[in-house]
Amino acid sequence: MKVYNHTKIAETYKNSVLAIGNFDGIHLGHQKVFSYCKKIAKKNKIKFGVLTFSPLPVMFFNKKIKNFRINSEYQKLDFLKKNYVDFVVSIKFDKKFSNIYAEDFIKKIIYKKINPNLIVVSNNFKFGKNRKGDTKLLKKFSKKYDYKLLEISPFKNSKKVVSSTIIRKSLEKGEINLANKLLARTWFVVGKVVRGKKIGRKLGFRTCNISMKDYILPRHGIYAVKVSLNNSNEKKLYNGVAYLGSRPTFNGKKVILETNIFNLNKKLYGKKIKVYFLKFLRGDQKFTNSYQLTRQMNKDVILAKKGLQTKLLS
Repeated sequence: MKVYNHTKIAETYKNSVLAIGNFDGIHLGHQKVFSYCKKIAKKNKIKFGVLTFSPLPVMFFNKKIKNFRINSEYQKLDFLKKNYVDFVVSIKFDKKFSNIYAEDFIKKIIYKKINPNLIVVSNNFKFGKNRKGDTKLLKKFSKKYDYKLLEISPFKNSKKVVSSTIIRKSLEKGEINLANKLLARTWFVVGKVVRGKKIGRKLGFRTCNISMKDYILPRHGIYAVKVSLNNSNEKKLYNGVAYLGSRPTFNGKKVILETNIFNLNKKLYGKKIKVYFLKFLRGDQKFTNSYQLTRQMNKDVILAKKGLQTKLLS
């Protein structure tokens, strides 16, 4: 898969099928669209590409939004590759780009730079300065700029709409099973292990701490998880229990993900790990002392081992 961080693409990728959108999560609905696009591209012997944006526009316009993404940019590109996308144009969404008028976006970027044969967008797609562009405008200029337009309605699974917004809300509620079902894979985060205050070690539970960065924050509390060591050739998945929160028992402020990996006793500082969320066990709570917290943590480990019977989706 060829990735462009600009719009000057090779001729071989022009006259293509082009899907445009944020595609945060690459969920079940996105996957269905990509599969359909790939079939059209294969039938017509042309390439299939994706035009997307980084950062997500909503995060650019609202600087207060810090934890929003379902996947990191790296994960998104990796999932696009797994969906057999031939090329990706990742446009930097900055002040200059946000001020491009909708018609100029069609003329100067879509037509002159990428020149697709078929454009595929959701029926609620908005673009251009002040979000003035929509599918009606794309359709209006389709003949002039020589492309066809395919509008996609929201995909439904079990009569429920599949969307990135619904997945975010599911994670925020701790509804991990639903989020994983809509993603068609087990949701996971990737992060570098950082040094913490070693509170877990003092309580008898050694943990690997990672920052959630731009990731959407699932409901604070305890989760049954599986962990892979990203910097290793080892494909083994370790069982574990994770805590997401700010440590109210110790008057903490910063939200962090702490993972106790079962049967692994080695330092992972500076290493990247993947933490797969399998089951929400309980909400965060403040304990009156360390003894009460330790008693509950022992119970959490027992619950986590039961929750780990949940099948990992991939």
